[in-house]
Amino acid sequence: KVIMVTGDHPITAKAIARAVGIISEESETVEDISQRLGVPVEVVNPRDARACVVHGGDLKEMSPEQLDNLLRNHTEIVFARTSPQQKLIIVEGCQRQGAIVAVTGDGVNDSPALKKADIGVAMGIAGSDVSKQAADMILLDDNFASIVTGVEEGRLIFDNLKKSIAYTLTSNIPEITPFLMYLLTDTP
Repeated sequence: KVIMVTGDHPITAKAIARAVGIISEESETVEDISQRLGVPVEVVNPRDARACVVHGGDLKEMSPEQLDNLLRNHTEIVFARTSPQQKLIIVEGCQRQGAIVAVTGDGVNDSPALKKADIGVAMGIAGSDVSKQAADMILLDDNFASIVTGVEEGRLIFDNLKKSIAYTLTSNIPEITPFLMYLLTDTP
């Protein structure tokens, strides 16, 4: 589940989220549903919307339980006009849901969320020194596709290490057995 958290205006954030596929074309927000039906936003049931765009001001008013419900009930979420403290609250909310949280960021304001996340990813070229120090991983080329490549390489290395350790253990047992017999029986 990809959640976009940005300091941009909600309209800009929603347009970017649609352009990159965070909010799919067929998904509607509460505002979209109210516009389509010609009714006020307050009349629309928030659970009818698959996508959700939350303003930082609205997030400030939410309790942790309300945030948990929002994260649970919507599959496509965008948080706009968020402060660094609110980014941290969102990360904690996702972790309460049992999610493994990866955060990408490039500025000083992203560093608390990068630190709190399970995996913090900073931009190597555009990123600030503070965000790089807070992150677990630094993208040297500022390309998100590098994360996928890195995960694939990491899995390959892990598989090869398992095979190497299994081979080493199975080949050492026949070598160690005669030596242990010598120690136990004290015969050459």
